[in-house]
Formats: sequence, C-alpha cells, structure tokens
Amino acid sequence: MTTESSTAESSTDPATDPAAADAPAVVARLRAAYATGRTKPLDWRLGQLAALRRLLTEQSEALTEALHADLGKGPAEAYRTEIGFTLNELDHTVRHLDEWLRPKPAAVPEGFLPAEARAVREPLGVVLVIAPWNYPLQLALAPVVGALAAGNAVVVKPSELAPATSAAIARLLPRYLDPGAVAVVEGAVAETTALLEQRFDHIFYTGNGAVGRIVMAAAARHLTPVTLELGGKSPVVVDAGTDLAVTARRIVAGKFLNAGQTCVAPDYVLAVGGTAPELEAELAAAVRERYGDDPSADPEYGRIVNDRHFERLTALLGDGRPVTGGGHDRATRYIAPTVLTDVSAQAPVMREEIFGPVLPVLTVPDLDAAIAFVNGRDKPLALYAFTESQTTKDRLAAETSSGALVFGLPVSHLAVPALPFGGVGESGMGRYHGEYSVETFSHTKAVLDKPLH
Repeated sequence: MTTESSTAESSTDPATDPAAADAPAVVARLRAAYATGRTKPLDWRLGQLAALRRLLTEQSEALTEALHADLGKGPAEAYRTEIGFTLNELDHTVRHLDEWLRPKPAAVPEGFLPAEARAVREPLGVVLVIAPWNYPLQLALAPVVGALAAGNAVVVKPSELAPATSAAIARLLPRYLDPGAVAVVEGAVAETTALLEQRFDHIFYTGNGAVGRIVMAAAARHLTPVTLELGGKSPVVVDAGTDLAVTARRIVAGKFLNAGQTCVAPDYVLAVGGTAPELEAELAAAVRERYGDDPSADPEYGRIVNDRHFERLTALLGDGRPVTGGGHDRATRYIAPTVLTDVSAQAPVMREEIFGPVLPVLTVPDLDAAIAFVNGRDKPLALYAFTESQTTKDRLAAETSSGALVFGLPVSHLAVPALPFGGVGESGMGRYHGEYSVETFSHTKAVLDKPLH
C-alpha cells in the first residue's frame, strides 16, 4: 500500500517530544491492566465490542464529518467503506466469538492413552495497531475488533495524515472503551518511533513496504510477531468473450472508490487478445455513467490526501494517452477518474503502486502472456479476473500467487468477514478479518492431560 506513514514523515526529536516520552508509561499502564486478567473473560470482550458498536452508531455523524475533512469522502461512501464495514466485521465477530474461543479437542496417539488433548486460544497481551490514512477509521478499528475479541489490551496509533479522523478516534475511544486496557497515541514519527521501541506482544501495521521493513526491524529486537498489511499493483485480467459493459462498470466501481486510494484497487488492466479497444470505450462510458460529465461535482467522489501525493499522481498522467479523464485541480487536490491507453510496461505508472484514480490498460496476446506478466512482478495483494471460462479461472488459481483471487467483482472480498484478508511476499504477511483476526491476536496453546493413575 503506497501510504505515507508517521515513521517516515517528521523531523520531531522523540527525546524532546512530550507525547513520545509518554510511550513507555502508556504501554506499562496497559501491561499492568492486562496482568490483572481483566481483559480475558468473555463478558469483558463482548462488552468492549458492544461499546465499540455504540461508538460507531452514536458518533456516526461526527466520524463522517472527520472523514470528509480528511479525504473528501461523501456520506454514503464514508458509511459503506468505513463505519458500516467496521460494524459488519464487529457483528460477525460477536455472533461467532463464543464458538471461536471454545477449546478444540485433539486426537491422542494410542500409546499415550488414557489421555486428553486440546488446543486453547489465549490472548497475547498488549498489542499495537498502526493505521494508515486512506481508510483511517476502518483500518484502525477493524484490527481492534480482533484484538479485543481475542482478549488483549490495545494501543492504537492513527495516521496523522488524516488528522480529523485521528483526533476523533483519540477523543472517542477512551469515552466508550475501557481506558485501562485501550489507549490511543496520536502523532507522527517521534510518537511512532517511541512506540516501536517498546515491547509489544504483537504489532499490526497497515501501510507501505518501506515502513513495513522499519516496523519489522523494530519488532525483531523484542522477537515480537508482526502482521504487515501492505499493497502492490493488483492486476485485472480481462479475457476475450467477456461482457465488457458489465466488466467496465465493475472495474470503475472498484478502481475509483476513495479516488483510487485503496490498497486492493485494480491497479492496471491486462486486456487479452483484441478486447482493449472496446473495453477502453466501455470504461469511459462507465465513468460517465457513475460520475457524470464533471466528476468534481459529484459529492461522493473523493480527493487526494495531500499535495505530495497529488504531485506524484499528476506526474504519472503523461505515461499514456487518456481514454477518459486526465483533468486535475491542485487547489482542491482533484484528479479526474482517468483511464490510460498506449502505456509501456516499463513506464513509471507501471513500476510503482498507483494508489490514485489512474488506470492503465495494457494489451497481451493471450492468457499465457497475462499469467507471465503477473508472475514476472511482485505477488499482488489481489488478482482480479473477468472471464466466462472455467479453464481460465482454474489456470489463474493454479498458476499465480496473490493475497486474494477474485472473479467478477473487484474489492468485494474485503467485505466477506469469513474470508482471510492479507498479502503474500511484498504485499504483506499475516491475515485478519473474522476468525482470522482472533487467530492473529491469539496464541493457540497445546494442552495435554495424562492421568497419573
């Protein structure tokens, strides 16, 4: 995920920053609370999740305003992708948590009988969640759902690049959740660096690979396990014989959500055979259908998070010929939904994760070439495909590796809480959502009981 992070964006000296100096005290306070056992009972866990649900519902308006201030998100998108998404994750967890936490019996070899064995999930302790700016509420609180459900104390570090949302999280979480076991630390590089110097029992980071390496190196000093939710260039393979009008509408919906600032957004299209010209025309039509003739007037179409990203993205617009879009306004950080054709595979737009509303379309002669193209690059966080062929689906499943493989509806897999979400290789390590979150934030302990007589 191409996101600027607090570990890479400040010159504040942690030695002189009072907030950074509080990090040891914050962690010590939570560790003392955890040591009392208060976070372990199921009633406490369910109580915290119920309180988090009240926060999201009672403070929905304030949170929506914060998301609009940070990213220009409209109220419908803010609810669907941030508040409603987190509520769905939370409700799924509450419904199944008792089942997930039950000890799982294990078969005992005959030579040990009589004996009983079971696997028991227990909380890890004090965990750190470092959130990015692009979905600053969802990607802060969805991991917290899993951490609390697993019975941990939690430190949340929101992104300073979404300051309104960060402030809302810092203000509201202590009002609704147990302040002895949940803490919010705001700030930039000094605060994040100070937190990473502490010993945690798990660190959950969402962001880019460069900062992910910093997080992992810091965690290694304490042998702390990490989950890294990163990103990369998620391709879309469009097979010959596909309904291109439907395909285009679904690609546009997934790509330009949050103005393209989504880690699993379609990053580029591989049009197989002769599909590119018709697909490009359908993509342009789908953009007009969804956003009108002037997307800047659509209240649900967002803006680029800051000037640095705006300049980076507008520099990529010259890497091909616009089929649609290309317009931009620096004053409002607006970039129109843009589809590019005549793009070289070696162009800058194809060398880095775009993380914005720019979609290159490349032509490949056949499925073999599409698979070779995908496999010649880092393993993506998601691989999407539009095809009517079961053989094509089977080949993509068997011959490629990605965090997720989705046919027919980009970005949709995130909203299925029973599916794991995570990357592989450069796109990340570890997984979460639903039971996978509880698994991530738990230790599964082996218990064997052999009678003495």
